[in-house]
Amino acid sequence: MSEHSERSPGRAATPTVTHDDYAPVARTEYGPVRGFLDGPVAVWRSIPYGAPVTGTGRFRPPSPPQSWDGVRDCSTFGNIAPQTMGTMVPVDSDLRMGEDCLWLNVWAPRGLLTEDGEPRPVMVWLHGGAYCLGTAAQAVYDGRKLAEIGDVVVVGVNYRIGALGFLDLSSLFHGFVPNLGLHDQIAALEWVRDNIAAFGGDPGNVTLFGESSGGGCVTALLTSPRAAGLFHRAIAQSPPATTVFGQERAAGVARRFMEILELPSSRALELSDMPIDRIVQAAGVLLDEVPLREPGRLAAAPVVDGDLLPTYPVDRFQAGRSHRVPLIIGTNKDESSLFRVFRSPIMPVTPEAVNLMLEDVAAGHPEWSAERIAEITSAYPDLAKTRGALAMSTDAAFRMPAHWVADGHAAHSPTWAYRFDHATPMLRAARVGAGHATELPYVFGNFGTLNHDPTFWLGGRKAATEVSGRMMRRWLAFATHGVPAALDGSKHWPPYRRADRATLLIDAVDRVVGNPDADLHTAWGEQAVGFS
Repeated sequence: MSEHSERSPGRAATPTVTHDDYAPVARTEYGPVRGFLDGPVAVWRSIPYGAPVTGTGRFRPPSPPQSWDGVRDCSTFGNIAPQTMGTMVPVDSDLRMGEDCLWLNVWAPRGLLTEDGEPRPVMVWLHGGAYCLGTAAQAVYDGRKLAEIGDVVVVGVNYRIGALGFLDLSSLFHGFVPNLGLHDQIAALEWVRDNIAAFGGDPGNVTLFGESSGGGCVTALLTSPRAAGLFHRAIAQSPPATTVFGQERAAGVARRFMEILELPSSRALELSDMPIDRIVQAAGVLLDEVPLREPGRLAAAPVVDGDLLPTYPVDRFQAGRSHRVPLIIGTNKDESSLFRVFRSPIMPVTPEAVNLMLEDVAAGHPEWSAERIAEITSAYPDLAKTRGALAMSTDAAFRMPAHWVADGHAAHSPTWAYRFDHATPMLRAARVGAGHATELPYVFGNFGTLNHDPTFWLGGRKAATEVSGRMMRRWLAFATHGVPAALDGSKHWPPYRRADRATLLIDAVDRVVGNPDADLHTAWGEQAVGFS
């Protein structure tokens, strides 16, 4: 158990932001932190919520940071989690990797409380990146506009990824703990519970939201007993909710990791003090190798450990055992297109790779008949072409898992489903459309300038800005009131129910459609299908 979890909630009961030389200073339980002002919003970068994960702590759950004397400067980004840099997730070149990477960013309106004298809703963001890439320091995740427009406190969490966060090495040594990225996120949520009141935030109204693997972490934490009570609403954007593996498969990946390092498993303890560059390099080989050998699979992902994740999250959703909190969940219309453009092995986007994925899924479900596989493939008449392969890949990894989660969660808690369909003329021309992650600048309101955002080279900024405004208002209304009503004349968004599966299609003009993927539900069936 994380040492954080033994702390009592709400230690900092009142806002404590003061101004030191025109810079905001907040008092956390570990010491005061100084940020900076960005217009009407106060910003703190890289506030530690955990100690450096070095030495014996490298493959262990996080421990609290050391307290500090004086005021800690939190105006610049600290180390990002060690990773193999790639084109899929752009990271500023001035950022440095390191194992002192358990930190978070805070954006808070300058006034300590709302006009009503109440603390503000809190939105905690988990970044994506296939469980092996990315950081809370990416510019697209800047929370200033959300904080300013919505009068909320926004928190961006940096956590361990890849070999250090989502590679289960517990089969090699009993002291190594799986799901460390999830442990980090829980520690960050505990920090929010105990400290966010000092920034004017309400620890009793926390919305956890994330995209891609960050969305997958949201769906996983929605089923984790350890996360109960740490957040009160959830938003899962394009979550790969069925990309969670069993311990037997995790042990095989761990053995392969040791082979790449040219170490016998008996020397696994040497991983604790091995130079981090060597671990990152080996992880890079592994992370590329696994999806090429086994399309549809990732090397690093959450694992059913019988503790943090008692069983597969999608099974807990379908059994009605997810946390009873309101949920927004959805996907993008053309999820797989971006992986084709970047030629990324993370997703199978060719007919050959998709067929291998289907064979692998069938092998994991020996109870299935040949007719069952044929029923699924019948929904994709173009499967021999790239278009059909992209559609199958999108549905297997994102669309159907999101529906299965929504079906289960809606049985006991308010649930809203969306599909993001909007694409700029440039993205349509490039055959990306509403690809994976293209909704991110809309949610945060962070479009690039005219000369630096190629998605607007053929126009479309005005329409995109309007779509972004509606999305932000819906997300913010949900965080504040638990209902995604934009209160601006936008289309009413009815809750999702299994009987009608009402879904908001987000585009230049929003529409609500009942069960837009009815044919897919018929083909795939009601029982969740995933890897194990």
